Amino acid sequence: MSNAGLSLSLLPAPQRLRFTGAVVDRPRGVLTIAGSGSELACRILGARVDVRIVGANAGPWLRCEVGRRLGFAPVNAEQSYRLRIAPPAVAGDPAVVIEAASEQGLRYGLATLVQVLACPGLGLPGLEIEDWPSFAHRGVMLDVSRDRVPTMAHLEGTVDLLASLKINHLQLYTEHTFAYHGHEEVWRGCSPITAEEVRLLDAYCRWRGVVLGANQNCFGHLTAWLRHRRYAPLAETRGRWWFDAGDHQVPREGPFSLCPVDPGSIGLVEEWLDQLLPNFSSGLVNIGCDETFDVGYGRSAEEVARRGRAAVYFDFVHKVAEAARRRGFRPMFWSDIALHHPGSVHLVPRDMIALAWGYEPDAPFSRWCERLGRAGCEVWVCPGTSSWCSIVGRTTERRANLAAAAEQGVAHGARGYLITDWGDHGHRQQWPITLHALAEGANAAWNAGAARSFDPRAAAWHAFGDATGGVGPWLDELGDVDREIRLVAGPPGPEGVPRPLRNMSALFSDLQTPFGKDPRPGSVEQWRGVLARLDGSAGRVPSGLDPLTQRELVHTLAVARLAAQRAVLRRTPGTPAPGRAGNPEALGTPEALDPVVKRRLCEQLDHVIAEHRALWLQRSRPGGLDHSCGYYQKVLDGLG
Repeated sequence: MSNAGLSLSLLPAPQRLRFTGAVVDRPRGVLTIAGSGSELACRILGARVDVRIVGANAGPWLRCEVGRRLGFAPVNAEQSYRLRIAPPAVAGDPAVVIEAASEQGLRYGLATLVQVLACPGLGLPGLEIEDWPSFAHRGVMLDVSRDRVPTMAHLEGTVDLLASLKINHLQLYTEHTFAYHGHEEVWRGCSPITAEEVRLLDAYCRWRGVVLGANQNCFGHLTAWLRHRRYAPLAETRGRWWFDAGDHQVPREGPFSLCPVDPGSIGLVEEWLDQLLPNFSSGLVNIGCDETFDVGYGRSAEEVARRGRAAVYFDFVHKVAEAARRRGFRPMFWSDIALHHPGSVHLVPRDMIALAWGYEPDAPFSRWCERLGRAGCEVWVCPGTSSWCSIVGRTTERRANLAAAAEQGVAHGARGYLITDWGDHGHRQQWPITLHALAEGANAAWNAGAARSFDPRAAAWHAFGDATGGVGPWLDELGDVDREIRLVAGPPGPEGVPRPLRNMSALFSDLQTPFGKDPRPGSVEQWRGVLARLDGSAGRVPSGLDPLTQRELVHTLAVARLAAQRAVLRRTPGTPAPGRAGNPEALGTPEALDPVVKRRLCEQLDHVIAEHRALWLQRSRPGGLDHSCGYYQKVLDGLG
């Protein structure tokens, strides 16, 4: 964009934008609309301004035409649009014209016009935009299985926002939080989403031009089912096994995946699909099947030894995919297991959509797309928000990850871009942290070429309604407050060389670490620096936001400061209270804390838990709240 374009800061950034230098009067009174797309335009704009459809000869301010051959879009032309804003050449000509290849393209042109209208000033800039998406499918996946299940009001508000950012696909990641009839013991107390609510949300999504994809993990991540006596016989493992985290292995206990060689496993999946799929109109279902690293460690061990893990894995995936097809749905799945066994990629069913996910800057989306593409698969790249397990987000990692997925996905023919937001360890990140990342992801999904030039002020204006533009840059700064430490906080690599912490921030990692455990990484001086930066951010919390968002940001700072203060204390020798004996060699143990300091820390934790409860209920259902608070309670209990 030109300098004028930077002041406009549209989100997502258009593919082509040219300013003419002219200024156009804003509509006075009722906004008049004409053209073949006038009814859709009236419906979309009517929630914001007074609109009226008029005849072509009545001097409309806006003309919308659908079904035009625009000819400038190299890809995804069916979603393209042209927007012109210019002073009328003759009296009665429209000041604004939107031409679109389809109703879908008109939606996007109108979304851009709404953002232009929201810009301050007496007039509108004369301009011409030619625009189309880099990816045909631009999606968001929200985790509704790690404690936090959003209210219907929050889900509908999220759909509205995503549609305004040209997102056209939504999934709700589900393990056990759909209210399956006859399986009440699994979801009781979790505030699940009901079949009726799915149908209502599906209709709402369609009204806003968004596809709601079905989602049910059908293989792994099923502990919430398999821990119950009724379903335990279907589990692959009961005892210890090793979870492969890529660069290291983590010991795990108990059930995780369905046993792929037990006929009862596919029977349970078929029952899920029978109840779940009829509520969706999209014809798409994400069957999950990720991270099934326990397969071969339990009841399928003999078959895996005989045929190989990949063959046993894909046998079951084929059964689930076929079950989806028989119900009229096209399956998609997380492709990490296929990519973990490169020689098995040819076993992926050709009609499946392969979801290639990775959440760090070095995620090799190019290599994944090439492998899956050679096997004939449609590929969607799936980066993440970097919000989970972070408290404040991870700005540098998020930006690089979102950009890499967009650039490499486009270069290697990916059809979709699915932004994932997970909720590991109690889903304790606040909504503004996720929202800011989703706004940046929406920009990358629409215009891969603009992924690395994202303007955080655009997120402030168009996602947060912040007229000052301040909250976006402030959140970017906050998300890197502990970057110096997390760059060397991961498990050491070969020859003991420190590596970056993956999938979480240093603040979150240290808060989860027992108080008396070896306090590494990060020196006490580095953690004092983090605390000082947080104090500086606290003095600049953006104003002018809605009260709930403001409160969530204040709470985010409180949790981050608590984590940093605790990190400093874990690295500080004991300093006894006046008149008491102490051991200056006792580093970072609860016993070494000054009683006054310990009491204040406990009071802070009590406040954090109380505020976490209060804020949770503003956007989410009560199910899962106690479990989420339990993570903070464990930190409190660790102080003795």
